[in-house]
Amino acid sequence: MKTYDWIVIGGGITGAALSYELSCKGFTVVLLDQNATLQGATRYSYGGLGVWSSTSELMRLLSQEGMEIHRSLSEELEADTQLRELDLLLTIDSNCDPQSVLAEYSQFETPPKLISAKQASELEPLLNQEAISGALITRYGHIHPGKTTQGYKEAFRRAGGEIQIASVLELLRVGDKIQGVTTKESTYFAANTVVCAGGISRALLKATGIDVRLYFTHAEMIEIPPVEFKLQTIVMPAQTKRFQLEAKASTAELDYLWNEPGHELVPPILDAGAIQFLDGSLRIGQISRVLTDPQATIAPEQSETAIRAEVGKVLPTLEKLSGTWHSCLVAFSNNSLPVVGKLGNYEGAYVFSGFTKPMLLVPTLAKRFTNWISGQKDSIIPQLSPIS
Repeated sequence: MKTYDWIVIGGGITGAALSYELSCKGFTVVLLDQNATLQGATRYSYGGLGVWSSTSELMRLLSQEGMEIHRSLSEELEADTQLRELDLLLTIDSNCDPQSVLAEYSQFETPPKLISAKQASELEPLLNQEAISGALITRYGHIHPGKTTQGYKEAFRRAGGEIQIASVLELLRVGDKIQGVTTKESTYFAANTVVCAGGISRALLKATGIDVRLYFTHAEMIEIPPVEFKLQTIVMPAQTKRFQLEAKASTAELDYLWNEPGHELVPPILDAGAIQFLDGSLRIGQISRVLTDPQATIAPEQSETAIRAEVGKVLPTLEKLSGTWHSCLVAFSNNSLPVVGKLGNYEGAYVFSGFTKPMLLVPTLAKRFTNWISGQKDSIIPQLSPIS
């Protein structure tokens, strides 16, 4: 019977990065992923690195560290993450006052600049100037989420790591000690287990009898194959609704409902935006729904129509392009911070999930977490540790 130092559950950007860092420290690590190909939130991520949008000293520090890592990550992993920097256009609806919207960004690390609708359309020729009253502009880092995650996995294998395709049913708990995990096919044993399973982290921990304030939305977007024309910028709405939705859905008063399937805790929202990757493909969206059942079925037709209509108001060229609707679970916490650290008094149990800005923060927190469990003091990990 083989026993590992670490079992990492989840093969998205969180699990891949953390597995790599653990292996680099000399630990024996097995990464368990239920899918042979990349799926979930990492697969459908926009890939943004929003250093500019930090609003606290903690997030400023982590964001700056994350960006520094990204600048050398392709070389370290021996894989092209497609890191680049381009303009982010935050469009302001024609019915809104631009100055009032700008004021909402005053607390950000690098407040964006207000430009007119005409200036915005000059920067982004595909923009419908009549649909906006202006826009906010800032520089924005960007990577390819899939290529970055694959780069981590390949580097993890080179460092001696093991990847197994297995669907984890629950953590193997004996009293207050986690000794491994059970899957549909077998049992894996380890001194330590860390849950990096994104939107299914809550359900997985609940099945083991562990309560953590982790939540999830069902996020919907449309993926469009490569096209000949090129977006000059990333386009997003200036007044995003996602973070307000997450705050409403994660209040302590609603916690008991999260353990009951069948609830929609708050109405869905749509933040209409678009990103084009270097190969010419696009992702447009997104709708976020707070459904307490992670297996909830969502009818795509109405959602796809809504996404296309809203994106089409700002970027008419994109509305009718052939594409495929997708849905995935996106994890979040109750305070906009990731949930990283030891799971209460359970020996050998850890969590690494709930990232609002995963592409930016995961690389630095994977390093910090690994150093911390290796015995180094860290002032940040305790601030992120889960509280039931």
